[in-house]
Amino acid sequence: MSDWLSPTEWQALSLSLRVSFWATAFSLPLGVLTAYALARWRFPGRQALNGLVHLPLILPPVVTGYLLLLAFGRRGAVGQFLDEWFGIVLAFRWTGAALAAGVMAFPLMVRAIRLAIEAVDPKLEQAAGTLGASRAWVFATVTLPLILPGIIAGAILAFAKAMGEFGATITFVSNIPGQTQTLPSAIYTFLQVPGGEDEAARLVVVAVIVAMAALLLSEWVSRAVARRIAGQ
Repeated sequence: MSDWLSPTEWQALSLSLRVSFWATAFSLPLGVLTAYALARWRFPGRQALNGLVHLPLILPPVVTGYLLLLAFGRRGAVGQFLDEWFGIVLAFRWTGAALAAGVMAFPLMVRAIRLAIEAVDPKLEQAAGTLGASRAWVFATVTLPLILPGIIAGAILAFAKAMGEFGATITFVSNIPGQTQTLPSAIYTFLQVPGGEDEAARLVVVAVIVAMAALLLSEWVSRAVARRIAGQ
């Protein structure tokens, strides 16, 4: 593929893969916790949390990116704290692109995992609890193996969504070649340049291949894990 794509195109693809990987990896533990809380716990503000989780699906991506810039920019409350105390800068960095992609993909991940948790019979968890197992142990030994297909599916869908994220990313970290120019940003850039249609078309083909591969992999892995669990 490196021979087919130019160095600039390959750079955008590799950056998108890196951004999507870290966006998925860092959001997965929080996604599992959030999905479990929404599926199993009853607490004040539960509906508010559910709405907040799914808000990126409803808001225009540019609005989400602007809110991230207000919060995590160098002058934002969180961004200023991270910069002064830890030297971490997210705005206009590839790490910020990972944050934006993770935020936009988070609802899909949580929904897939939540559906998997809700499909587990609570009586199985209750039975383990009556034998003296702690909640953490019940989750690790009973719930987690049963929801593993949902976790895998959610992670892969989140990865695919992060690969295609554009609006929030370009608003939060701009479109800097070699630093924040992901695959969608590169396609957009090529389409703004006369004669750049061929480069854009190649990246569109790559984006379609990656997205379809992620969807098929998600389906295959989920079914394979489900069959393995059922056979135990």
